[in-house]
Amino acid sequence: MKNIPIPALIGFGLLFTFLLYNASYTVDETEQVIITQFGKPVGDPISDAGLHLKIPFIQEVTRIEERILEWDGRPNEMPTKDKTYIIVDTFGRWRINDAKQFFLRLRDERSAQSRLDDILGSETRNAIAKHELIEVIRTTKDRQPVRDAVLVDAPGNVGVLYPISKGRAKIEKEIFDKAAGKLSDFGIELLDVQFKRINYNESVQQRIYDRMISERQQIAERFRSEGEGEAAKIIGKKERDLLEIESEAYKRVQQIQGAADAKATEIYASAYNQSEDSVSFYEFIKTMETYQEMLGGDSTLIMTTGSDIFKFLKHVDPDGK
Repeated sequence: MKNIPIPALIGFGLLFTFLLYNASYTVDETEQVIITQFGKPVGDPISDAGLHLKIPFIQEVTRIEERILEWDGRPNEMPTKDKTYIIVDTFGRWRINDAKQFFLRLRDERSAQSRLDDILGSETRNAIAKHELIEVIRTTKDRQPVRDAVLVDAPGNVGVLYPISKGRAKIEKEIFDKAAGKLSDFGIELLDVQFKRINYNESVQQRIYDRMISERQQIAERFRSEGEGEAAKIIGKKERDLLEIESEAYKRVQQIQGAADAKATEIYASAYNQSEDSVSFYEFIKTMETYQEMLGGDSTLIMTTGSDIFKFLKHVDPDGK
C-alpha cells in the first residue's frame, strides 16, 4: 500500500464512489420501481422503501407511481336514448396495481391517461346512449323528490317527476364495471367513475325553458280561473244580499205606509163621526186643500154650480167683504 501513489488512490476512490452511485438507488414510499436491462424488465417490481442495488450502466431504474391517481375526462357532447344531446363531464380515480404489466403495455402515465380517455369515454358514451335523459340526471339515493306545493293540484302532468328504473348512480356503476375489466389488462385498477357535471345542449336548454314557462303559464291560468270563480261567487252573494235588503226594506215601507193609511182612515172616520159642525169644518179644510192643489199655477178649472166642490165658492164675496 505504501508503494501506491496518492493520485492513484484518489482515482480509485472516485471510481468506486461513481460505481457505487450507479449501482444503488432508493425507493420512496409513494412509488414502485421496475429494473430494466436493455429496455426489458428484469425481475418483479420493487415496492419496499429503502436503498437497493442494481448492475451499474447495464440496468436502469423506472419509477412508477403507487398512489391513487385521478382521471379528469374532457366534457363531451353525446345523445341520450330519447335523442336529447347533453354535455357530460366525467371524473375517475385509478391506480397501478401491476407495475410490470403497466410498463409493458403503456410505459408511462401519459399513455395511461390517453388509454383512460379512450376506454372511459367510449363506455360513458355507450351508457348514455342506452338510457333516457331522466335516468342520467336523477339519482337512486333514498330520497323522495319533493313536489312544489304550488303544483300539487296542477292539471295534467305539470310538475310530476317521472319514475326512474336505474338512475345516475347505477349508470355510473355500469360504466365502472365495463371499463374496469378492460383496464385491468393494462395493470390499472379503476377505483371509481362519477359524472362531475351534466349540462344541456343549447337547443335542449331552450326546450326546457319553454316547458318551464308553459307549466308556469298553466299554473297562472289555473289561478286566474279560480280567482274569477271566487269573484263570481262574491258578486253573486253581494247581489243576493242586496236583493234581500231591498226586499226587506220595501216590505218595511209597505208596512209603514199601510199603518199610516190605516191611521189616516181611522182619523177620517173619527172626524166624520163627530158633530155636524166639526164635519163641516173638516170638509171645509179638505176642500181648501183641494182648491190649492187644483188652482195652482196657470190652471183653468171648469165645473158645474151643482158640484160639491163648488158650494164654498158660491158664498165668496167678489169685493172681498
